[in-house]
Amino acid sequence: MKKYTFSEKKDTRSGFGAGLLEAGRKNENIVALCADLTGSLKMDAFAKEFPERFIQTGIAEANMMGIAAGLTIGGKIPFTGTFANFSTGRVYDQIRQSIAYSDKNVKICASHAGLTLGEDGATHQILEDIGLMKMLPGMTVINPCDFNQTKAATLAIAEYHGPVYLRFGRPAVPNFTPSDQKFEIGKAVMLNEGTDVTIIATGHLVWKAIEAGEQLEAMGISAEIINIHTIKPIDEKAILDSLKKTGCVVTAEEHNRIGGLGDAVAQVLAVNLPSPQEYVAVNDSFGESGTPEQLMKKYGLEAANIVEAVQKVMARKRVLA
Repeated sequence: MKKYTFSEKKDTRSGFGAGLLEAGRKNENIVALCADLTGSLKMDAFAKEFPERFIQTGIAEANMMGIAAGLTIGGKIPFTGTFANFSTGRVYDQIRQSIAYSDKNVKICASHAGLTLGEDGATHQILEDIGLMKMLPGMTVINPCDFNQTKAATLAIAEYHGPVYLRFGRPAVPNFTPSDQKFEIGKAVMLNEGTDVTIIATGHLVWKAIEAGEQLEAMGISAEIINIHTIKPIDEKAILDSLKKTGCVVTAEEHNRIGGLGDAVAQVLAVNLPSPQEYVAVNDSFGESGTPEQLMKKYGLEAANIVEAVQKVMARKRVLA
């Protein structure tokens, strides 16, 4: 098992803020819009340095999406910022009609996604956003795993033409990917090569997958671990190449098991290489109030849950062998 270490924990939303500022310095056409959450989205540095390119829309998310769509007509590259729940569920009609349908070059940047929003509770902990956004034709969906990767993703989408949904979070998580990494949209990252089982993870669950891989190695199980940061378009080749070696897969995500990474992987396998699969995800329920640590444990999103899922899927593989 390849060893991964980290020197600090940092929140992924700060990676977005750092990436937005750097992208803004590189391209004067980049503008930012925020729905009264500038500090929470870490957009304050951009707003301070480029006040003429920052629009505070207030708590009017639907208007923000409409303004962003309009700005693209004049050649601007708008980055919208608010919580994931308000970036998707509250404004789905505006995104569908004004952005996705006409392929507008809007970057929908969403913080505080998933259970790790914590004490704010179920009304804010959207667990359906990846499913909502990946169903929109032409929408790219990205869910990076740490500060460095979120910064790199933000810089990458600034150069990409087309609508993008970029998902990140509030809690401080291990920052372990290289600071100088090249972020390729649609290209999975191989974290550890293995032969017995494939673990495909996204977002905050990537580090949990690494921890699970270490536990599995101690049990004599060789896990191949893949970081899928781009859920749409998904890296089909990486998935199929891995499953041809291992013959079974566990997917891990901080999202409803319906409509997220697991379903995207299952669709690839169903068409090309039917294989045993287990999901580590929220089991079709809303969240609740609690600390991020409490909620991740209660809803089964820990390294131990990945290990348990690996044991189940390997047993299924042996039955089919």
